[in-house]
Amino acid sequence: MKLVVSGASQIEDVPGLDAAREYVEVVFAPDENQLGAHLPGSDILLGWNFRGRDLRNQWPHADQLKWIHWCGAGVDAVLFPELVASDTVLTNARGIFDRAMAEYVLGYMLAEVKDLRTTLKSQSEKAWNFRMTDKLAGSRAVIFGVGSIGREIGAVLSAVGVDVAGVGRSRRSGDPVFGGIYAQSDAIEAVANADWIIGVMPLTEQTRGAFDATFFKNMKPTARFINVGRGQSVVENDLQTALHDGRIAGAMLDVFNEEPVSESSPLWDTPNLVLSPHMSGDYSTAEHDMVKQFLANLETFVAGEALANVVDKELGFVQSG
Repeated sequence: MKLVVSGASQIEDVPGLDAAREYVEVVFAPDENQLGAHLPGSDILLGWNFRGRDLRNQWPHADQLKWIHWCGAGVDAVLFPELVASDTVLTNARGIFDRAMAEYVLGYMLAEVKDLRTTLKSQSEKAWNFRMTDKLAGSRAVIFGVGSIGREIGAVLSAVGVDVAGVGRSRRSGDPVFGGIYAQSDAIEAVANADWIIGVMPLTEQTRGAFDATFFKNMKPTARFINVGRGQSVVENDLQTALHDGRIAGAMLDVFNEEPVSESSPLWDTPNLVLSPHMSGDYSTAEHDMVKQFLANLETFVAGEALANVVDKELGFVQSG
């Protein structure tokens, strides 16, 4: 069997992948032309660059591709119609980034309630600025996206005393993490009393532009918005307006409509907005963990058994349970 690795030039770029040579021939496609050259006869594709969009143009060369493993939680870069309609199985890196993203969200929330930005500014000015701050415990968070990442965020926040609720595709009760889950159609009801709104939804036609002017208008003026899901779920101009007008207290974005954010973007100067460069799920050993996950699935594939983390290509994500 033949494995083509897109977005990497050599085995050293993918730590630990050398173990795959026990099962398959490994070739590398660092650019679109080489991907097209290597796809004929390839059985497996490892998408090492999860932002890469080279596959669609080269898809006609995929004459026997049985399985694609995408090294990211979001798979919208490869959900083009031809792949969706094919028999090729798509899996992703679900589970790898959950804890890191939950800690990142918690870090922002703690920094806000403890007014860390003012503390650092005061230190730079050598000012002894004593003041009262708030507690995170007792506040309410609503998490849009109830997959593995949303659940880990919910569990971490619950552990520090935050009341959490979720928003998913359908309304239901008795959830072990969220208790009650609202339907996406009930979003306005869900956010009415929330102090924190956290977006971690996959990108689908239903979630694109879901966080818009109407949404922000219905948030509490003391509430803060966080998005670590997909950038295209936020109408960025509407968020900027809400922050400029003081309709909401603050926001943090880790994902954007266009990345990297250009130097001329007004996002940089939007009041009470924290920007981070799509790094909430990244940590020092993440690449090693992603390869371990892939190798475990590769053993399963070679054995002819059911793969883990299979993406429903129509929905665009791995279904829970």
